[in-house]
Parts: sequence; C-alpha cells; structure tokens
Amino acid sequence: MAQTSSSSNGASSSNNNGFQAIIMALLLIVTVGYFLVLIVTPTNMYRQIWTPKIRAQTTTSTYFGAQGRSLLMNTFPLLFIAVLGCVYLHLWKNNDKNINRVEKKQKLAIWRRPIIMKGLGIVSRIELGFFVMFIALLVWTFASYLHIIFPTITPKSVAKTGEKIWEAKLEDSGLRLGLVGNICLTFLFVPVTRGSSVLQVFGLTSEASVKYHIWLGHIVMTLFSAHGICYIVYWAATHQLSEMLKWAKTDVSNLAGELSLLSGLVLWIATFPRIRRKMFELFFYTHHFYILFVVFFVFHVGISYAGIMLPGFYLFVIDRYLRFLQSRSNVRLVSARVLPCETLELNFSKSKGLSYTPTSIMFVNVPSISKLQWHPFTITSSSSLEPEKLSVVIKSEGSWSKKLYQMISSPESIDRLNVSVEGPYGPASTHFLRHDLLVMVSGGSGITPFISIIRELIHTSESQKCKTPEILLISVFKNSQDLTMLDLLLPISGGPSQTSKLGLQIEAFVTREKQPISEENKKNLRTMWFKPSPSDEPITPILGPNNWLWLGAIISSSFIIFLISLGALNRYYIYPIDKNTNEIYSYPIKAVLNMLIICISIAITSSAAFVWNKRHSANDAKQIQNMEAASPMASPNSWFYNADREMESLPQQSLFQSTNLHFGERPDLKRVLFERKESSVGVLVCGPKKMRHEVASICSSGLASNLHFESISFSW
Repeated sequence: MAQTSSSSNGASSSNNNGFQAIIMALLLIVTVGYFLVLIVTPTNMYRQIWTPKIRAQTTTSTYFGAQGRSLLMNTFPLLFIAVLGCVYLHLWKNNDKNINRVEKKQKLAIWRRPIIMKGLGIVSRIELGFFVMFIALLVWTFASYLHIIFPTITPKSVAKTGEKIWEAKLEDSGLRLGLVGNICLTFLFVPVTRGSSVLQVFGLTSEASVKYHIWLGHIVMTLFSAHGICYIVYWAATHQLSEMLKWAKTDVSNLAGELSLLSGLVLWIATFPRIRRKMFELFFYTHHFYILFVVFFVFHVGISYAGIMLPGFYLFVIDRYLRFLQSRSNVRLVSARVLPCETLELNFSKSKGLSYTPTSIMFVNVPSISKLQWHPFTITSSSSLEPEKLSVVIKSEGSWSKKLYQMISSPESIDRLNVSVEGPYGPASTHFLRHDLLVMVSGGSGITPFISIIRELIHTSESQKCKTPEILLISVFKNSQDLTMLDLLLPISGGPSQTSKLGLQIEAFVTREKQPISEENKKNLRTMWFKPSPSDEPITPILGPNNWLWLGAIISSSFIIFLISLGALNRYYIYPIDKNTNEIYSYPIKAVLNMLIICISIAITSSAAFVWNKRHSANDAKQIQNMEAASPMASPNSWFYNADREMESLPQQSLFQSTNLHFGERPDLKRVLFERKESSVGVLVCGPKKMRHEVASICSSGLASNLHFESISFSW
C-alpha cells in the first residue's frame, strides 16, 4: 500500500514537472513574441505591411473597432502571460521537489555576481544586461521613428503649413518621445504589483523589484517631460500657445496631457531620496497622484491607444483591489515582545493554511496612528516552525513606528490594538540549502530577514533528512541595548531542541561601546499579551490555499467580462450613434465608460472570489479563536510580565554559548569571507548602504570563486 502511494505521488510529481516545462516554454515564446512586436513596431515593415492588414481586420468590427487592434496586440499578451504564470506557480507550489531543493551546481554563477553601478546601486550582471537591452530598445524605437520621418520633412512639405524645418522636426521629435515613453509606461506598474504572477514566475518579488519601478519611473517622467517641453516650445515658436488649452472630443487632448504631466511631476519630485526619507508622509500621499496621472493620460491619448499601458495597470488594479478587501478586517494581535532597544516583535494569529517563504514581507496599518499609512515589515516567523503564528519586527525609527512603540511599551499601555494587514508577499521559493555555509551580514534592524531564514532552517534540520548549511551570523549594532535583538532569533514558544541540530555561530559587534554594560543597567525583554476580540480574525490567504488558480481565474474572467461588456456597448450604443449622426463618438466619454467597465469587471470577479474563499476559511478562524479563548494566555492577570524565565530556557542558553561579543570594533568582512574554504558559501547582507556595497564588492572581486552573493533587497 505504501509503495502504491509512493509511486502515485511520484507519477503526480512527474506530471507536474511535465506541465511546468510546457507552460514555461509557452511563457517564453509569448514573452519573446511580445518584445519582438515592440522591436518591429517603429519599422517600415510594420507600418506598411502589418498595420494595413491588421486594420483591415479590426477597424470594420462593430464590436471593438480600432480599439480591438490595441487590445489584441498590446493588452492580451501580457494578461495571457499573467494567467499562464498563475497556473505554473500553482503546479510549482504543489510539487514537493521544488521545496527547499538542493542545488549544488551554481549555474550562471558569474552572471549572478553583483556589480555596483552609480545611480543603479547593487545589480547583478543579468539585471544589468536586461537593463542595457531595454535602454537599447528605447533608443532603437526613437531612432527608427526619426530615421523614417525626418527624410520626409522637406522645404516643400512644410511650405503648406508655413512652418520651418526645425519646427516640424521638433514637433515630430516630441511626438516620438511620447511614444517611447509609452513603452516604459507599459511596464511601470508591473514591479509594484505585490501579488504578481508575472514577477514570481521569473523568480522576482515586488519588494526586490521596486528598484525596477524606480528606474522606469525616472525614465518615464524624463521622456514625458521632454515630450511636453518639445510641444510647448513648438507652440510658442509657431504662435499657437492657445493649443495648450485644447481638449478635443475626437482627437488628442492637449490639456489632459498637461494635467497628467503635472500630476506626474508632483509625484516624481517627492520620490527623490532626500525628500522621501526626510518627509515620508509627503512622499506617501503625493504618490497617490498616480491615479490622476493615469486617468488624464487616458483622456490625453484616447482609450484605444491607452491599450499599450493597460495590461500592467490592469494587473495592478486587480492586486490593489484584493489588498483593499483583505485590509478591511482587523487581525488578531496575540502578543508583543518589547525590547529595550526600542524594538517591537508583534505576534499575530494566522490560519494553518497560510504559508510563506523566508524573507517575506507584510504591510501593517494601525488606524489609531494613521488610517491611511501602510508600512512594510519583514516577517521573522516561519510558517513551517510556527503554523499558527506570524511575527514581524518593528524598529522605532520613523514617526509612525515611534508612536506605535510608545503606545505598547508605556506603563499605561493598551490591552488590545486594532491592526489591519496586507500580505504576506515573498518569493515563490528559496534556495538557501544549495550552499554549505550561509554568511549573513546585518547592520542594526537588518537582522530581521535573517531571523526568518534561521527559524526555517531550524524546522528543516528537525523535520527533513537533508543536510542544512551551517550559519555564520555577523551582526553589527551601535549600542549594547541593540544586542537584545538576538533574542528574537528564537520564537516565543521555543522548545529545548530547536538549536541542537543547527550549526549556528554568531559574531556580534557593538561599535559605540568598548565594554559591556553592567548587570544593574541591563533592561530585560518584556512580553505583553493582548485581549482577544470577537471581531478579530487570524491572518488568512486572500484567495485561499489555491490562491494562484483563483488569481488566474480573476484575471481571465474579469477580462472576458470587460470584452463582452465593451463589445455590447460599442455595438448597441456607440456604433448606432456614430452611424446615424455621421460623427465620431466623444473620446473622453468613451474613455470614462471603458474605465468604468474595467473597474466593475474587476470588482465583481475579485469580490466573488474573495467572499467564496473567506467563507471556506471561516471554520478555521473559529477553531483558532476557540483555542485562544481557552488558553491561559488570555488570562487578565497575565497581560504584562517579565520574560526572565524565557531567557533562561535551554534554547536561549545554547544561543548564548554560540555567540561571541566584540566591543568597540567593526568586523573585517574581507578577511572573514576570504577565509571560508567551503565549496559553496552563500553571502547575504541587509543593512546600511555602505555595508551592502562593501559585501557586494568583496563577492564581485572574483578572488574567491566559492562566494555567491544572494541578493536581499529591503532598502530602496
């Protein structure tokens, strides 16, 4: 019987692998084809051969008209890639061979080595290669347009309009700059779609991809600003400044374009590091100007041409609406560990069906501090080691986190707190087991992503037969008080055997003190328990355990509803008006109707999927609440206590014995890394910019072929 079960599991896994290979091949074919279309678009072949044939097939349609060409060529391919990615990730998730797989061969290791580029930060050679190719695509598109158009601008051609040659070329250059900017706008929202299948199927996460969003944002605003300046100069030179106030009903709307650009400029200025870091709230609130930017952009170019940027924004809207649905509930905050270094560990109740990978993040909102602000924090718990609890660590650094710390740590602290969350979001899988040694370098609160990795490896070392890598944790702190963050390496309910099978060595450095503080001045870690509320819910997956299949269903079904509704609108409302009045239907009204249909289609399908899965997870939530109600943790007499007994447990003793403290010095990272002789050393770093660049430089030097830089990006 056992052999039959084993063989059936093996056959199922083999089938999954086969389907995964087919889907990945199809994904690559569609992706390559999509970019080939972008490459060919500015050429004469596309304009003179392809475009007439496509127009002949689409413009005569009474259901979609000219908009059908844009939906077919620009919108459909990326949405198709997203749906295929959902199916691929579902198969990946259910394939046990993909969990913590051991990869001894470092394929393409030289291409994964980091490079420090001014203006780009730390990038791998693969990232740099794709970035260069993308810039080449933009340059190629702009140059091809000018190469075709400029020869046609002659004294004879401009004589009819009374323009000068340079004025005509300036106008055309401005137009082409806008067209090139639209290519960047197509991908602008993809990196910030947190639950994106497009990112995860290619091994990316939204948090690590924020830098791509930043790069694209700078390029988009540079091109659109140049586009606007060219036209303003052209209108001024040709005495047509009145064109700036033009809002055409059946053509490009200049005023809408200027409003879109103005919204983008306000947003863009607030994103620069000096403003963003010093005035985060200004950055946060002005970033919502993206709504005005997109709406006025659609009014500017018309809904037909806006199809080029629709797919990325369409996926972003779905993700944003699902996050909105998840954030409407208050989650169950079980306890908080209060550290003397002004740091909190918040422990939430979660359903057993919610699983996530190490280094995942979660967005937290505390309405009593701010109803609008959401802040991302690294999840420090392991869904394998702690199936009913999820933890995040919050360092008191900004105004929002300082207020939260004061609320919880004060003597008159509250006994419950309303909290909403979005997430978790993280990589589809991790590959830390492929190394013989993991060297983790952290600075201050940069230790938080490593806590989740260590806890996951604790579980792996106890539950699985595969060998786990040894761990060298190098943590740099400013003061002795910060050393208490090391106490968070183990969960609040740790067992005595948790560190017995894990080879963990900790080198802790305190840079601003030359000797440890006396026992009298030491402050202990405290744990606070919160009262449960019937309205609180455990954190559950937004779309249930089969979330990728549900997401694929939402994308496909909402787009089908959009197409059916759009076809009916055009055939039975817009087309009769155009035919009977011999006038073109108003572009702005058509754009409003399209945007309204898109929003309704997404709201209907997403809400239905969310409610369906929420009902199925209700029983799980009730069981968790019943267990908590019967637990002595909920006793009113135990809300606040000193955790000395926790610090004296066997796991904490083992942790203390494997820790070496260094005062008044910094680690010699070059010596430490070059001395490691293991065949494969994974090097992870999270901390200040200077530290990240130092570690990246060491790994990219090529002096030690066994060093493999594992990128973990939480600072942008």
